[in-house]
Amino acid sequence: MLNNLFKSSNGQIVLPLLLLPLWFLFYHYLEPITNWLVFSVFGMTKGEHLSEAIWFFIFEFPKVLLLLTLIIFFVGIIRTFFTPERTRKALEGKKTFTGNIMASLLGIVTPFCSCSAIPLFLGFVETGVPLGVTFSFLIAAPMINEVAVVLLYGLFGWQTALIYIGTGLFIAIFAGWIIGKLKLEKWIEPWVFETKIGQNNLDEKLKFSDRIKSGYGTVKEIVGKVWLYVALGIVVGAGAHGYVPAEFMASLMGKDVWYAVPLSVLIGIPLYSNAAGIIPIVSVLIEKGASLGTALAFMMSVIALSLPEMIILRKVLKMPLIFTFIGVVGVGIMIVGFLFNYIF
Repeated sequence: MLNNLFKSSNGQIVLPLLLLPLWFLFYHYLEPITNWLVFSVFGMTKGEHLSEAIWFFIFEFPKVLLLLTLIIFFVGIIRTFFTPERTRKALEGKKTFTGNIMASLLGIVTPFCSCSAIPLFLGFVETGVPLGVTFSFLIAAPMINEVAVVLLYGLFGWQTALIYIGTGLFIAIFAGWIIGKLKLEKWIEPWVFETKIGQNNLDEKLKFSDRIKSGYGTVKEIVGKVWLYVALGIVVGAGAHGYVPAEFMASLMGKDVWYAVPLSVLIGIPLYSNAAGIIPIVSVLIEKGASLGTALAFMMSVIALSLPEMIILRKVLKMPLIFTFIGVVGVGIMIVGFLFNYIF
């Protein structure tokens, strides 16, 4: 019966309205359910290392998956209005700072992953989008993604999520603008300018039920890809939550450690993880004494400067441009880290 409801156009619209109250009910009672399981059913003692680690995992894993499912569903609907072709069209003819701002904002809602870096880059170059504007998009799209925002909201609250969005936009706009001013087009591989790629129909109209269906598909695709990273990240976070002394983390990544921010960026750049795997770890780092600025700098360097993306971009960019990209973004991340360590 549920399957038949999902297949019909009306059912695709009605089903979210039926499931939403169940979502809120489960989310609201998740903490008491976790307490009951760990301390009553499992008979564990509150305050012990193992019980605290198990409690952290049982509470955080379903919490994160619930948040991801809800937010990604709505993001999937929004994305139907922002195809890569429409994005390229919107950025055509945009110059300097205005283009950097628009590209960074579009990067948040446009589908993007490392594997799509090359076709997006080719499409932007073909339609005359300036190099700096292109890089603003390529920075914002992976770094300020819905997974990162949802996880930050769930683990830290809406204030930290907004800080992350704001600082991520600053880095994307600032780094793209700097790269544009440096006039580095000579370090793009020559074959890029000779490539022509096809354009899809920009005037395609979708029914609202089709957009709802796209929301379901986005949930299935993204949650299906990241749930294991979420689990692994929370396992590591749970271990740190239960066993890592707060004094140790504060001495390594604390607010008063002058080298903490650059060190965290240098460590984060060669690492490969996505938001789903790294943010639960960052949550525990902060809980154990790492400063907010240092933790944000580490997280941003891992997400925005991932090694696989650099390898993929090498197909279209020469090494001097890749190193310039890493350097400019890395400096922007360090500025954010130092600033938030100073303010908070």
